[in-house]
Amino acid sequence: MKKLALVLIVSVSIFCFAASAFAGSIAPGQSTSCKNAGSITLAVDGSGSGADRTNGNAVIWKSSNYTTIPISIGPGDNHGMEGERKVGMANKHSMGRKSITLNGQNNFSRGDSLGDISGEVKITNTGTIPISVNCG
Repeated sequence: MKKLALVLIVSVSIFCFAASAFAGSIAPGQSTSCKNAGSITLAVDGSGSGADRTNGNAVIWKSSNYTTIPISIGPGDNHGMEGERKVGMANKHSMGRKSITLNGQNNFSRGDSLGDISGEVKITNTGTIPISVNCG
């Protein structure tokens, strides 16, 4: 019985470590975390109806400095302004992105930067569309 319990504990531990490398898809309202990641990639996993359309919304909490940062990913959103509306301005229109990658940076003099992803980083999906999280 003790050997079976030990095997079960080791199996669960291995699964948890494997899951931390690829956190997977988080549904609206769910959370996941990455620990000491070199990079974290967030991507929109589909589309929905209503106000968010194709937007993924998340909140990132960082244990390195206990700050919370909101992030929106909107591949279907129009950004910028369309040019040449009788003002002689070039077209500055662009579409949003489907994914973003946060890269860890070393040697911070202040710990308030988004690039300080050392320690635990908790990602909570606050939108209505699933978001995939990959901890690198």
